Amino acid sequence: MSRVPHAGEGAAWFDDAAGPVVRPYALTGGRTDYDAEVLDLVALIVTEEGTAEAGGLDGAGHGTGGWAPDPEHEMILELCRTPLSVVEIASELELALGVVRVLLGDLLDHSLVRVRRPAPVAQFPSERVLKEVIDGIRAL
Repeated sequence: MSRVPHAGEGAAWFDDAAGPVVRPYALTGGRTDYDAEVLDLVALIVTEEGTAEAGGLDGAGHGTGGWAPDPEHEMILELCRTPLSVVEIASELELALGVVRVLLGDLLDHSLVRVRRPAPVAQFPSERVLKEVIDGIRAL
């Protein structure tokens, strides 16, 4: 998996001494929230088929509906060629979780990514069922 460039590798929005050059609210256009139920920490995000090859853009560099994604959107599309959780994306990009949720919301609104729910954790059988199994094994 390729990593996103960091401060020492030419990232334009981070300065080691000063911290973020672009404030989070500037990355999101002042928006602060997206549906947290859809984009919880473990929701898996994957780039839609065909989006990764074309960068999700038409020949003019615009996404669906004339919307032009920011570099952070494009980094998310690149990262999510393989499914990543929301928290992993935030960690890779070194951005706040709220900012990543807003950016993911933009990509969802333009059908450039898909949200997949992780497989539910198997529920443990009740104590009664376990006792019946043990009793059945002992009866053999």
